[in-house]
Amino acid sequence: MKKAIHIAIPICALAATLTLATASLAKTSPEDMAKLEGPLTPMGAERAGNADGTIPAWTGKWLGAPPDITYKQGERFPDPYASDKPLFTITAQNMQQYAARLTDGEKALLKKYPDTFKITVYPSHRDFRYPDEVYKAIRTYAPQTTMTPDQNGLKDFPPVAPFPVPKDGVEAMWNLRFASLIECESATYDQAVVYPDGNIARGKVNYFIYGPRGAIPFQPANNPLVNKTFARVQTQLPLSDRGSLIVSYDMWNEEGSDTRRAWQYNPGTRRVRQMPEYGFDQPIGPGGFRTVDDDRLFNGSGERYDWKILGKREIYIPYDNYKLMDPSIKYSDLLTKGHENMQYMRFELHRVWVLQATLKAGFRHQYAKRVLYLDEDSWNAVAADNYDARGTLWRMNLAPTLYAYDAKSFYSTSVFYHDLISGAYYADRLSNQEEMPILSHTSNMTEAFFSPDSIRGDGN
Repeated sequence: MKKAIHIAIPICALAATLTLATASLAKTSPEDMAKLEGPLTPMGAERAGNADGTIPAWTGKWLGAPPDITYKQGERFPDPYASDKPLFTITAQNMQQYAARLTDGEKALLKKYPDTFKITVYPSHRDFRYPDEVYKAIRTYAPQTTMTPDQNGLKDFPPVAPFPVPKDGVEAMWNLRFASLIECESATYDQAVVYPDGNIARGKVNYFIYGPRGAIPFQPANNPLVNKTFARVQTQLPLSDRGSLIVSYDMWNEEGSDTRRAWQYNPGTRRVRQMPEYGFDQPIGPGGFRTVDDDRLFNGSGERYDWKILGKREIYIPYDNYKLMDPSIKYSDLLTKGHENMQYMRFELHRVWVLQATLKAGFRHQYAKRVLYLDEDSWNAVAADNYDARGTLWRMNLAPTLYAYDAKSFYSTSVFYHDLISGAYYADRLSNQEEMPILSHTSNMTEAFFSPDSIRGDGN
């Protein structure tokens, strides 16, 4: 993708950029890799719990469904922690007591909706793990993973956590981009923009993701197919966009600012056209409420931002949210005024990496600054605070997660994007009233299904 604005780069700035790029080429050292067998988990998280025992040590005792749960692929995921009782509830009235473990966005929502926005905290759990093949791939490839000189591509990378012990923000950003370790995701997702008066604009998409790098067993890193991830999205609602189709693929090992290719089928003209700059802050969804790179809180190239790790924090985040996929919960109950119905949200205390993205000079984006909170056990973004050009906290986004038994991976359920200025919010990836999403490490999808030719005439 191309820069929105082209400017001359001063020599001193160019030197600094080259220094940063050179530093980023360093591979994960043997000393850091050894930590994955000691104080760190195979994904790079801290094995130990926290000082006061409110975050447990990582056990990774369960791969797939726990032994006491009956589950068949294609069914809804039974909640392994359904018997847990809430520990306490954070409200606008008592939030100062818990302020050190809240994000700025969580505090803002508590203040904006003092009567209804509540954070119910449950016991924390760290019981699930990824397949052994995933950990083996990290051990094999992370010691040789490098970035391209412009930091827009990787070489010889594992399917997840290419930098399990990140040294800088760019490496942490790459871990985030690879956090969704599922070869095949096929679903119909409902969407909704809920306005302050309670009116709702509906959306619905058929959604297909094919990531060959997530196959098990992992294909060799020099296999050309694992250097791409494919997407196909067909719009059903709103009716004005019904039949629109977008196919795209990201190239993980390429240099340059055009590492994503995308095409759109327009049912009105029955033509397919290439979308040369599909991504970044292009509006998407009902009413164009969120940006393309807001998907799962951040998606796509990080080239427009300077990335910095602000450290690690213990934060109350939406975790183990099996309730959000329960078909007994109707959208009319979930999508309440102001924000999602918080009685269906479960929060736990977890350690997160705090990753800050600051817009580079000469680049454009709706968000001048983003602060992303990455779960240490999965590298998924679970919360994001996004700021406008005036430095005002504009949007606070939450991506509740759960462990998907079939994919043996962590998975974002419904995602909520809150506009703190207008009072509207957007709910994405809703599946309560649709068929269960298909999540798998084995797929019959092919590259041809995501080609421009495949979508000609498919819109209806």
